[in-house]
Amino acid sequence: MHILAFTDTHGNKRAFEMLLQKSKKADILVCAGDISDWGEGIEQEIKLFEKLGKPLLIVPGNHEGDNALRQICKKYDFCYYIHKASYEMENFVFFGFGDGGFSERDLEFEKIAEKFKKTIEEGKEIILVTHGPPYGTKVDIIPGLGHRGSKSLTEFIKEFKPLLHICGHFHDNNGKRDMIGKTVVINPGPLGQLIKV
Repeated sequence: MHILAFTDTHGNKRAFEMLLQKSKKADILVCAGDISDWGEGIEQEIKLFEKLGKPLLIVPGNHEGDNALRQICKKYDFCYYIHKASYEMENFVFFGFGDGGFSERDLEFEKIAEKFKKTIEEGKEIILVTHGPPYGTKVDIIPGLGHRGSKSLTEFIKEFKPLLHICGHFHDNNGKRDMIGKTVVINPGPLGQLIKV
């Protein structure tokens, strides 16, 4: 399966043009938040992907409201809002958690992680999709401030060993990858990255 992962487009038209080109080789598209710039034009941006006929999984970033994005996704049968929810395709289960990205510990994620734990089926590969990055990686460094990711996410990854973690939020780290154990952690950035799983 080929995933086109992207994040933090913030309504950038050039980024959407690149994503539409790259999406031809993808089976599924995954947005790790901040598709819009403070909620402006969310629906138009999501509609750009409609003609592709491929699922678009999305979590909110810190630049769009949870409820607005949820309501827009309900209008389109290709758009799946996976904030605090999951989506299955083939042998993969995508767990999503958006918003935030500003705290070292995320108690809300920890509560949702308990729900995710109960739904993990043997033999299924986990793909974690969050807006904020995990702590202690190349994708959570802010120049001059050091690591600013979530320890809650790092602990989840160490315990459940997802195949892949797609995240964003810190623009300085667009395009960077790292590993936590055998889990690939990636900030695909606004131009997106095609990932084969």
